[in-house]
Amino acid sequence: MNNRLHVLNLGLALGITWAIGMFLLGIFAWLFSWGNDMVAVLGSLYLGYMPTFLGSIIGAIWGFVDCFIAGVLIAWIYNLFSARS
Repeated sequence: MNNRLHVLNLGLALGITWAIGMFLLGIFAWLFSWGNDMVAVLGSLYLGYMPTFLGSIIGAIWGFVDCFIAGVLIAWIYNLFSARS
């Protein structure tokens, strides 16, 4: 039985999901002042992320890169351990 994860697919899935979340959070903070504190906290990690349209796009890009790398690493480590068992 093949218990391996496709490394790029998991990276893309996590990256796209987090990017959409970051974009929507930035837009909601900009338009409705909802989540401003969360945007400020994440903005300290993702440079340029702020509650504006451009800031939301920047945050989405940072979020995609961050979670794409995390997804690739998770899948790679999972595959490494599943091959040993």
